[in-house]
Amino acid sequence: MKRFLVGLSLSLGLMAADAPEAVLDNGVLKAVFHLPDAVNGSYRGSRFDWSGVVKSLEFQKHSYFGVWYGKHDPLHHDAITGPVEEFLSGDEALGYGEAKVGGNFVRIGIGAMRKETDAKFERFGRYRLVDGGRWSVSQKKDRIAFRQDLKDASSGYSYRYEKTVRMVPGKPEMWIEHRLKNTGKKMIETSTYNHNFFVIDGEPTGPNLSVQFGFDAKAKSALAPNAALEGKRLVYRNELQIGETVMSEFTGFGREAKDYEFRVENRKTGAGVRVTGDKPLSKVIFWSIRSVLSPEPYVSMKIVPGETFSWAIRYEFYELSRGR
Repeated sequence: MKRFLVGLSLSLGLMAADAPEAVLDNGVLKAVFHLPDAVNGSYRGSRFDWSGVVKSLEFQKHSYFGVWYGKHDPLHHDAITGPVEEFLSGDEALGYGEAKVGGNFVRIGIGAMRKETDAKFERFGRYRLVDGGRWSVSQKKDRIAFRQDLKDASSGYSYRYEKTVRMVPGKPEMWIEHRLKNTGKKMIETSTYNHNFFVIDGEPTGPNLSVQFGFDAKAKSALAPNAALEGKRLVYRNELQIGETVMSEFTGFGREAKDYEFRVENRKTGAGVRVTGDKPLSKVIFWSIRSVLSPEPYVSMKIVPGETFSWAIRYEFYELSRGR
């Protein structure tokens, strides 16, 4: 299959040759993961959680994730692939607003960062990592477990963050299971979302791709002329060109976890994926450009000192002829 993203693979040559990776293969799914590493990691930016980054995933000769951007810079905020997560407290990082200049704030899954000026928080900005905490990674046949412990005296925030990515034996299913424990003295109030970054069989975003929500979705921004809602399904009228974007926040979901559901399908190649979560949605953003398509479901949490919040995301991969 000839893919329009082949040219982007040239950027891989700019990645660190010794960037650590791991592989999971249950005989049905095969996935390659980038591992967190402050020196040689493929991604060392100050936006997304460093753990559980999927470099590639294959099922029945279909591919679901891959490079969607141009030149690779490991410090760039979105030079990253696969289902990846970002934590936000309102429109800021945890503790940014209360931190003094020269003090620290926290990005969960990355570490403590220095507040260099009194400027407004820049979500896509580059901040200096001053303490990445202590990471540990362990792998078994069917799973990879990540753990980060951070104790930051400057900000007053401390946590233990655990993420396990596992494959269901003999099935085209992948789970991402999380536990965030507040080990400090301050309340952790934050939300997290998965950017997903689907690149299904290298197909450019257009009429061959669609997204079906598990609730009666209503777009807050105009989708025309390139896309539209048909019931619960977002469809494309035109193939997006370089520089074009389809993006909106969506409402219509309720307070139950059953609404955390969406399907992304490529009708041309027959590849599909169903994504569900076990916690209620707090917000839904959808973003797409020519090279990538990203449903972004948010989950919010308030964790008092000593307590733990857990949540999970399930990915079920299928072919359209068999999966519906």
